[in-house]
Amino acid sequence: MQDRTSELRLAEVLVEASDTLSEDFDPERYLRRVAGHCVELLEATAAGVMVNGHSKLSPAASGHPRHLALDLLEIQREGGPCVESLGTGRPVPPVRITAAETAARWPEFTARAREHGIGATYAVPLRQRDSMLGALNVFVPEAALNSLPEGDLRMAQTIADATAVGLHNHRTLRESRTLATQLQGALTSRIRIEQAKGMLAERWHTDLDEAFDVLRRYARKERLVMELVATEVVEGSLDDAALRGSWSGPE
Repeated sequence: MQDRTSELRLAEVLVEASDTLSEDFDPERYLRRVAGHCVELLEATAAGVMVNGHSKLSPAASGHPRHLALDLLEIQREGGPCVESLGTGRPVPPVRITAAETAARWPEFTARAREHGIGATYAVPLRQRDSMLGALNVFVPEAALNSLPEGDLRMAQTIADATAVGLHNHRTLRESRTLATQLQGALTSRIRIEQAKGMLAERWHTDLDEAFDVLRRYARKERLVMELVATEVVEGSLDDAALRGSWSGPE
């Protein structure tokens, strides 16, 4: 029954991790919740996520207390399981903090982890196909060292995979919305310019190309965006004499 309950809880966490398309999505809060679920499901002291974005590593963590995990992520600027997993794109299996080879591998991180009473740690990548989005780091207490389940690394990777899908979907949605906004803006601008061209051509009894040339030369002279000039023409707020000063056509 306990195994069944754990499976259902994991399923809930995976669904939540992949649900990132809401209007009020907050990446930092989302990653803290992911880390919190890892603490719960993996019976860890703390867990943290380090996200790779805009050439900067941004940590998000959960634990008891939360600053413990943040501290262990921050100290990894000089090396640690999370940074190593992010750099290689592969999992870092559980390692004992007290082992001599661990101290030689990540001296500063190991010393800080010992201060916090961490007995072991492991990390898995957040990867969406060929894109490395970050890494998930789990910190285990000394008391749990002898009973660390073999499936915990796989469970952590499963959560990380769902998180990577969620982050990728959110970024794709954000980029598509930005593109849609840009395209709509360009279309609106083009329509407004066409309206202004038509109004000037009819008013001055000239062709559309000449009218467009007037708008363009006036915008350059006044260092204004073409759409703004066109809008003023359409709304009738631009002095006609000012435009005529940029026109080489007939009076």
